[in-house]
Amino acid sequence: MKTTIGAVVTTAVLAAGTAGAIALPAAAATPAAATPAVAVAAATPAQVLQPWPVLRQGPNSIWPPVTVRSLQYLLNSRGAKLSVDGAFGAKTKAAVIAFQRVRHLAADGVVRATTWRALLVTVRRGSTGPAVRAVQDQINFRNNRNGHTLNVDGIFGARTAAAVRAFQQAMAHEIHGFPVDGIVGPLTWQALVTEALSG
Repeated sequence: MKTTIGAVVTTAVLAAGTAGAIALPAAAATPAAATPAVAVAAATPAQVLQPWPVLRQGPNSIWPPVTVRSLQYLLNSRGAKLSVDGAFGAKTKAAVIAFQRVRHLAADGVVRATTWRALLVTVRRGSTGPAVRAVQDQINFRNNRNGHTLNVDGIFGARTAAAVRAFQQAMAHEIHGFPVDGIVGPLTWQALVTEALSG
């Protein structure tokens, strides 16, 4: 399910930046050859997405640094004051444990699906803050532009909205029923954090 989304996001962001509108190409992504269409149609979008990453203190080498940065941004949106550096060190683990205790989750400092879901903050046009920075950082990662597609400024404006819609449209080509609404809710978060359409 990994397809580069760079052209899709760039087209959408440029359109938003010049005309204030969202323009999406007709064929945003190539359907996954290994996924039978019948199975995709029968499953819900959440069932088709990759499972949430399991992160813990240490290198987390199977995930890129953007995944840990998203965790850190989301923890900051919940009151932590972490440096967002993509390294899961002692301070990040302490912030995870503190959050897990507040939410009455297993407070072991390991970030599994239940912790991810509890951390999520729904963001949309007009939202501001660290959760928006996580979205912008993820979009930049997918576009292989190292931060040059969107400013990671925590402001969900027209360019971020266009990029989110482009990402969702590309996901909708792969997964029947994936929402294309410009809102980063649980499904879009899961698709972003689990590297859907990247690489």
